[in-house]
Amino acid sequence: MSHQTTLALVPVAQTLPARHIPAPQRRPDPPRDPYALADRATRLHTSAEVERYLPDILGRALARCWIDPEFRARFCADARATLAAHRIELPAAIGVDVVTQGQTRPMVIVSERLPRSTQSRRLLYLQLVMVAGK
Repeated sequence: MSHQTTLALVPVAQTLPARHIPAPQRRPDPPRDPYALADRATRLHTSAEVERYLPDILGRALARCWIDPEFRARFCADARATLAAHRIELPAAIGVDVVTQGQTRPMVIVSERLPRSTQSRRLLYLQLVMVAGK
């Protein structure tokens, strides 16, 4: 057994080379559905929120109606239920109607039922149109 002397002030044991510790694996984000109406579950509470955020969502729905006949059938039959199936909740006083009769493309009309009244007021309407320019 040989004894080695060193000039170190503190005795150092012979160590193994440093071990590489990989960074924790991050779960990849689930692939985003390109046909999703919203990126996440959405709950609109007021008519002001409906007027601000719903046009974007309904624009996506109308665009999907052009390319997906099954979605179009569900959306035209019950737009509110279709939105709920896509995790979009609306206030109870908000109505969403899809008009197809007399239209070449569906038109969505969003209205708010007035409190203590049988009347409603139209908040917005959407219809996709094609515009060509040069």
